[in-house]
Amino acid sequence: MTELKGSFPSSNVAALARGLELLRCFSAREPHLSNGELAAHTGLPKSTVSRLTKTLVELGYLRHDAKKRQYSVGPSVLALGYAALSNLRIADIARPHMQALADATGALISLATRDRLSMLYLEACSSDTTMTLKMGRGVRMPIISTSIGRAFLAALPEQERNYLLSALQQKNASLASAEHISALDREVQRFNTEGYCLSIGEWNTDVNAAATPVVWDNDADLIIISISGPSFMITDTLLHEELIPRLMDLSKYIAKQLL
Repeated sequence: MTELKGSFPSSNVAALARGLELLRCFSAREPHLSNGELAAHTGLPKSTVSRLTKTLVELGYLRHDAKKRQYSVGPSVLALGYAALSNLRIADIARPHMQALADATGALISLATRDRLSMLYLEACSSDTTMTLKMGRGVRMPIISTSIGRAFLAALPEQERNYLLSALQQKNASLASAEHISALDREVQRFNTEGYCLSIGEWNTDVNAAATPVVWDNDADLIIISISGPSFMITDTLLHEELIPRLMDLSKYIAKQLL
């Protein structure tokens, strides 16, 4: 094994940080991006982006479509992603049970954790019905207006939750407005008494959802499981009378399998 002595030059560290920021721009919703789009997303000069994407292509982290002048993630990024997923036993254990609940209810069942200031889907299962919400691995969701984000924040120690809210306000005050904070406070209270959080038409006016943590190890990553769907199907009444109890039971069952 090669031993690295000393520290990297600050310029190399900055270049690494910028390269990672470029890779973070790609998502399931935006799998293909141009240099101009990457520059807009990161705020970096287009010339800097061009140098970084050239290097990332050479290293296999990006692929370049010369005709469309766009980039997409390459095999090296996929290898890192699969390595990370392989460490998440919870996704493998939860998947068949999530799918069974999705098939039985027609709802979307999702598993997510935090990535910076948003929630990242680790797994999502839906039924074959055309009316079900369709999401997939790697989709990012808002942390403050969704049930899955609210449950994550509610499950954190108060000091850590406040730190994230402060960071969110600094990034974009509109993402953590007084109205958002008030709604979150309401859901934190619900979580403390009932163990779950709701988002009833608040992330999307046509979507209702509930979420709760999967708790099995104090040292493990905080993972949230949710149930959601179109409001005409997943009504507030249905959530409370049938779906939330089933979601809570599923969370406990998955946690037991992880012990």
